[in-house]
Amino acid sequence: MATAKTARSRGAPVKENGVKLEEGLGVFKSDRFDSDAYVQSKCSMNEKEIRQLCSYLLDLKKGSAEEMRKSVYANYPAFIRTSKEISDLEGELLSIRNLLSTQSTLIHSLADGVNIDTISVNDAEGSDKGILSKFEDSEPSELEKWTEEFPDLLDVLLAERRVDEALSALDKGEQVIAEAKETKALSPSVLSSLQAAITERRQNLADQLSESTCQPSTRGNELRAAISALKKLGDGTRAHTLLLNAHYQRYQYKMQSLRPSSTSYGGAYTATLSQLVFSAIAQAATDSLTIFGKEPAYTSELVIWATKQVEAFAFLVKRHALASSAAAGGLRAAAECVQIALGHCSLLEARGLALCPTLSKLFRPSVEQALEANLKRIEESTAALAAADEWVLTYPPTGTRQSGRLTSSIGNATSFQHKLTSSAHRFNFMVQDFFEDVGPLLSMQLGGQTLEGLFQVFNSYVSMLIKALPASWEEEAEFEGSEIKIVRLAETEAQQIALLVNASLLAEELLPRAAMKLSPVNQSHYKDDIQRSASDRQNRYPEQREWKRRLAGSVERLKNTFCSRHVLDLIYTEEGDSHLTADMYINMDGNADEIEWFPSLVFQELFLKLTRIASIAADMFAGRERLATLLLMKLTETIVLWLSGDQNFWDDIEEGPRPLGPLGLQQFYLDMKFVICFASQGRYLSRNLQRAVNDIVSKALTAFSSTGIDPYSVLPEDDWFYGICQEAIDRLSGKPRAINGERDLNSPTASVSAQSISSVRSHGSS
Repeated sequence: MATAKTARSRGAPVKENGVKLEEGLGVFKSDRFDSDAYVQSKCSMNEKEIRQLCSYLLDLKKGSAEEMRKSVYANYPAFIRTSKEISDLEGELLSIRNLLSTQSTLIHSLADGVNIDTISVNDAEGSDKGILSKFEDSEPSELEKWTEEFPDLLDVLLAERRVDEALSALDKGEQVIAEAKETKALSPSVLSSLQAAITERRQNLADQLSESTCQPSTRGNELRAAISALKKLGDGTRAHTLLLNAHYQRYQYKMQSLRPSSTSYGGAYTATLSQLVFSAIAQAATDSLTIFGKEPAYTSELVIWATKQVEAFAFLVKRHALASSAAAGGLRAAAECVQIALGHCSLLEARGLALCPTLSKLFRPSVEQALEANLKRIEESTAALAAADEWVLTYPPTGTRQSGRLTSSIGNATSFQHKLTSSAHRFNFMVQDFFEDVGPLLSMQLGGQTLEGLFQVFNSYVSMLIKALPASWEEEAEFEGSEIKIVRLAETEAQQIALLVNASLLAEELLPRAAMKLSPVNQSHYKDDIQRSASDRQNRYPEQREWKRRLAGSVERLKNTFCSRHVLDLIYTEEGDSHLTADMYINMDGNADEIEWFPSLVFQELFLKLTRIASIAADMFAGRERLATLLLMKLTETIVLWLSGDQNFWDDIEEGPRPLGPLGLQQFYLDMKFVICFASQGRYLSRNLQRAVNDIVSKALTAFSSTGIDPYSVLPEDDWFYGICQEAIDRLSGKPRAINGERDLNSPTASVSAQSISSVRSHGSS
């Protein structure tokens, strides 16, 4: 148990049927088990650990119940086979007993005749004369008269169908035979004749009862009386089989009036058929328990018979109700049929018949087909709308009808505060509508498959959003000749950020909120958790946490594509030439008379682009500034990491045609300080960005050191760089330049103090 507890504390999901009871009880089987230490360890647990232990014990309880149910189902054929063998053996024992009784009678008769040989001839003759005269003079006894009239009495009772009186008479006849054998009041021939008459009438009564049970006109009370009488005759196995067949014939007769057609409503057909079938099974179970009790042989036969009826019922429902809806993706129609059937089937549990697992297994393929078709329909519908989406954020429409249901309430309840584009609204509405009926998905353990299918649909939608981003000249060359889904391009930056808004809000909030309906615990304790936020509840389920991480990974794929294409568009021209090369730094020394210190053009463009995107994102991600900050952070990191990984750039810096000079080093250092400065002021300076900039600066300092000059001797103070960076930010932002106290940015004449050098070194080594 300690091992299982540790696994649960690490977040590993415990399946209902995946943990064996032996593994859970292994700690108690150890020879070194210390009960006091075990109790002490459990007493020291906190509230969270106690809750986890209770949950684990409940899982063990469910698992053991499921294992017991599977074991019973698996052994039903063996039970019924054994019961039939026992019944056959009982019949053979009865025949042997009758044979021994007959032989005993013959032996007694022979023993009585032996005494005649010991009597003398004279005495025998005299005795014979006396006996003959005695029999000639005596009248038949009352018992002998009764034995002669008894067969006729049985025939009359059978003809008049007086079953109870006939049973009483048969019992009385058996009693008379038993008493006559003890008192020898009847001769063996009379006893044999009487026994044959009783056996013959008993068989006739059994045939008469069997025939009456097969008649459709036989009512419930008459059926139970006939079955009970047949059991009293000693043929319980046949009686139980006839009882089940009678109920089967009854509901088959009622089903003749049920004529499904292609236009009939599947739910109505399923409800009517469920009422007939499960009512018959319930009544059969009640009659079996009333007449035969809980004998294993009869219980096993009842379960096998009920299982066959459920299989036949499932076949009819799939054929006339589920087939068309499943093929068309009508998950709600399929779910309604399954819920109706499972609702009727669950009522049998009160009679000891747990057939819902069997029914769920039979319906599972159809529901899976409806699930896949429904997800496919969501994907295709969203793709069709994405082809005409203008990528403009709007509030969700009201009064839109989807799948026959008014979805304005869904939109108002789940996403009234969100702005999405038309295709994203369509996707969200269809998903919310999709999760309205999840009962059958939970009962058939399709929650994981549903989440996986929804992730694939969302991932496909993200792929379409990626295709809506304008491709670079290199990517356009790669896309030529390939099959691409038609989607309208997001040409402006506002449209492109709208793509990120779609994916981010769907993955962060809307889809996880809808998927919470797939949690059985959330379903049963919804009233208790109503005050908790959706995000707080969803973090309790490892499967959904992993699913949400995968959604975030898909959004990250879109974000990476967005950033990489913007960076490539910033760095490269349409002809493929680069704006960011080593030459722009190497060629500064010796070619400039007077330099106006300012960040390089490519980094100016980066600042302007980030400023525009920050303004647009602040409006589109209103209330979710974190998402806008992460986007700006990612975009800034992308260009810095690209520069860090551009091997051609660093080959030219380190081994180029000419070394990096002091002016080039100062310009490069200024550009990096400029990135750090505006990222810091924009509050999207990340540790990754800081680390990447420091690594780049260190590589540049190392390359400059190869010339034999101390790089810190040519770098001005940090205040000088920060002053230029702030001046550039103000100028590029459109702010007026200061009149008084304006510093000379064209000449880094300030001395390089020890303090500034240590500052540069600390940045370079960090």
